[in-house]
Amino acid sequence: MIYRLLAINIDGTLLQPKGKLHRATKEAIDYVREKGIYVTLVTSRNFLSAKKVANALKLDSLLVTHNGAFIAKDIEKPVAEHRITAEITFEIVKLLEGVDCQVRVVHERFCLINKPKFFDNLFAKVVFNPNDPLFYPHQYVDSISETIDGDPVAPPLIEVFFNEEGDLFDLHRVISTMYPEVSIIQLPPSRLNIVPRGVSKANGLLQVGKQLGISRKEMVAIGDSLDDIEMIEMTGLGVAMGNSPPEVKKRANWITRSNHQQGVAFVIREHFRKQQPLDFLRKMNIIK
Repeated sequence: MIYRLLAINIDGTLLQPKGKLHRATKEAIDYVREKGIYVTLVTSRNFLSAKKVANALKLDSLLVTHNGAFIAKDIEKPVAEHRITAEITFEIVKLLEGVDCQVRVVHERFCLINKPKFFDNLFAKVVFNPNDPLFYPHQYVDSISETIDGDPVAPPLIEVFFNEEGDLFDLHRVISTMYPEVSIIQLPPSRLNIVPRGVSKANGLLQVGKQLGISRKEMVAIGDSLDDIEMIEMTGLGVAMGNSPPEVKKRANWITRSNHQQGVAFVIREHFRKQQPLDFLRKMNIIK
């Protein structure tokens, strides 16, 4: 199979455990781009944070961000944007504020965060992402619902971090029942991502493929998380990182090394070294 597109998740896949980008990974992505392969990032991160990583890799690609709800290479010119309505956002936030959780209303330009009622080391690692760019404003408020009551927000994504697992399951069930307009993605540890109905990383990647005229069978997708499974399953070559949970590994075509061992670079060396550059294949009339 000749592959034309490489899609890579960011956290836990592209980046090392401490959020660093290894030189071997950068070199591997330069190598595969020289062969004419389109490289994109597919992530739950906000657009500006993903763009920061893309810039470090010298990628000028369409990026699938906010779990697939916001797709763009330029924040001013999205090719696709899906939003939770302001009314439903307010109602969901109001509901969430009744339990012990951290809520993040994640717009592509800013993030509203309620001040936590609890704080521990694990929570700090999950919620406060040091890789977010400084120019992406985080506003901490006592009550998000009061803040957006007079200034409505229609975000692509709402992130929720729970202190109690029981609260997570209860709110997952309640929101799913009350609001069919949204989809809920459950992620460890004790996290829910709420997106507009039908939004996912996989669907976002399909939209990129449609824009570029690339079929899903011509794609390679690399991920490590539960929300990467659909993307891994639908592409021509779905790759799970060595640090992925068993549920992800079971659904992949191939398992690479962990992000600590530069698993992305290893995949590229193994699967793209024998593929000729796309320009050469076109000249030989092997592909159009």
